Amino acid sequence: TAVVQINGVRDRLRVLLVSGEPHAGERTWRNLLKSDASVDLVHFTILRPPEKQDGVPVNELSLIAFPTRELFLDKISEFDLIIFDRYKRRGILPSIYLDNVRQYVEDGGALLVAAGPDYATADSIYRSPLSEILPGEPTGRVLEDFYVPHVTQLGQRHPVTEGFMPLPDPEAAETARPWGRWIRLIDVEASEGATVMSGLDERPLLLLDRVGEGRVALLASDHAWLWSRGFEGGGPQLELLRRLAHWMMKEPDLEEEALTATAEGQTMTITRRTLDEAVGDLEVTGPDGTVTVLPMEEVSPGRFTTTWEGPNIGLYRLKEGDQESVIALGPASPREFEETIATPDKLAPAVDATRGGIMPVSAGVPDIRQVRPGRAAAGRGWVGITPREAYLTADIRVSPLLPAWAILLLG
Repeated sequence: TAVVQINGVRDRLRVLLVSGEPHAGERTWRNLLKSDASVDLVHFTILRPPEKQDGVPVNELSLIAFPTRELFLDKISEFDLIIFDRYKRRGILPSIYLDNVRQYVEDGGALLVAAGPDYATADSIYRSPLSEILPGEPTGRVLEDFYVPHVTQLGQRHPVTEGFMPLPDPEAAETARPWGRWIRLIDVEASEGATVMSGLDERPLLLLDRVGEGRVALLASDHAWLWSRGFEGGGPQLELLRRLAHWMMKEPDLEEEALTATAEGQTMTITRRTLDEAVGDLEVTGPDGTVTVLPMEEVSPGRFTTTWEGPNIGLYRLKEGDQESVIALGPASPREFEETIATPDKLAPAVDATRGGIMPVSAGVPDIRQVRPGRAAAGRGWVGITPREAYLTADIRVSPLLPAWAILLLG
């Protein structure tokens, strides 16, 4: 059995951002995605909807036509994430294209909807084939009032919002708020998925769901940009949106259910992440087949750990519930560590055949002498080399000793 450790790096992430209309939060999404060197961003903003008629000749418009067929039919499978930012149905994307987006998600794609007031209207993107995969149904109400977004109890265990501060005491002073307030919330009813953040009167704010092989997220507000502008102290906007985008693109470190282990010497630290309130015991199968059962302790919401020192080097298999993992203790190539003391025994047969010698570096640098073939090639404080005259003249160049004018003066 060979143990090989491989680090995988995702080469490039292709993201399609479609903005329904220009607004203050559009720059937030663009800055987030453009700041990541591993993301290829394709961004379109609907500046001129079909119903806009202002008499400007078409040949005087500098903007290109929206390549709907190319993006949503021919090359949709090339994107890792599609973001609809305050997009509403305007007749630009026919229902067949939106149904293609639904199929793209079920086949393993990712869709993020940043909802604005348009999400609550009759032109909502929910009134399309995407309603089959979106986790929140709009009630038609848009609530505009100050509120502090906070993490739900489930969100405290979810990797997207893990470690964020919960809502403080409502009676706390203004300066005691952990984050700045938002001012708008789209009222939705959570039909599927997990509500990891809530807003005004405990209404859903951020909903996450898995659909088929893909993932869907719904942010029921367009005021995340208030945090990036530092309104009332701001908030963890960059970290929240970064985690959200990478969770949707199936980053292994952000999986809700995961069993991971790290090793330092012979000591391994096993971590179990889950959305459940408790986990069972951990089964560790050693290289010799022995099974050890270890209890796991909760160190933070949704995170259980245990530390154990393996008795032998080799491959250990870990299992808890339906989660399995492996970890190797000791060096990846233990054969190189079996005999680590320098010895001349391995090379002695080859050296004796040429009447040579083996000397330790600690004895100092030996003298180099020339010896004839067949003679002893080593002695006390010296080693010999036999000139073989085995050389090849590869190039000859002739250069004057002095330039022509110097020779003329000498003459």
